[in-house]
Amino acid sequence: MVNGDYEVFKKSIFTLTKIDLSAYKEKQMRRRIETLIGKNNIDSFNAYVDLIKKDKKKFEEFVNFLTINVSEFYRNPDQWELMDKKYIPDLISKFGKNLKIWSAACSTGDEPYSLVMAFSKHIPLNNIKIYATDIDKQVIAQAKTGLYSAKSIAAVPDDLKKKYFTQVGSSYQISNEIKSRVEFKESNLLKDPYPSNCNLIVCRNVLIYFTEEAKEEVYKKFNASLVKGGYLFIGSTEQIMNYKELGYLRESSFFFTRA
Repeated sequence: MVNGDYEVFKKSIFTLTKIDLSAYKEKQMRRRIETLIGKNNIDSFNAYVDLIKKDKKKFEEFVNFLTINVSEFYRNPDQWELMDKKYIPDLISKFGKNLKIWSAACSTGDEPYSLVMAFSKHIPLNNIKIYATDIDKQVIAQAKTGLYSAKSIAAVPDDLKKKYFTQVGSSYQISNEIKSRVEFKESNLLKDPYPSNCNLIVCRNVLIYFTEEAKEEVYKKFNASLVKGGYLFIGSTEQIMNYKELGYLRESSFFFTRA
């Protein structure tokens, strides 16, 4: 059991990191944080705040631990197949080849790089530009390195795996021609400005950790960021119950369009 006032702790964390813990489901998040504090042999929230103020590595460890980074290429392949066959051709026919695509909460880069490969089957690589953001600078650094495990790339179609990955020991390095099509930036979905005039926003399996109020706020902002007829692609663990009120039309289980 960690001693101290969790509400005071949340305020201290917001001051230090600009991460608003109130936007996350409390029971789940508090349990995760208490586990990390215990691993550092600390028994109070105050003492842990003091530690991460003084120790840069511990501060970065905390942010990394807090942001949930479970990622893989072509996660839920059936949804990527649907995008390949239906939504990418539709986007190109509606908006042309120079699309504005945002991978929000992109984690270690698996998703934005999957997007580049998926679009490369339809348009030349030099037409593709993915804007990718995440709150965690450590995972962004990892994404820029572009080195992945065999498990992470297991769902990549064989032809693309052969074309765009080189084996390095037991890992796989993604090619520079794919990496160069992605622009990474540190950004917080709960407080930073969103890009505008997006044709496609992909944000998958992240908002499940947010409160209902925070989720709704993010979905509203996504809607404002999309052009009319643009698509939002969400994760298989998520649903938008009140999508009509938020300005969306439901295209399929995980694809919504701005009305």
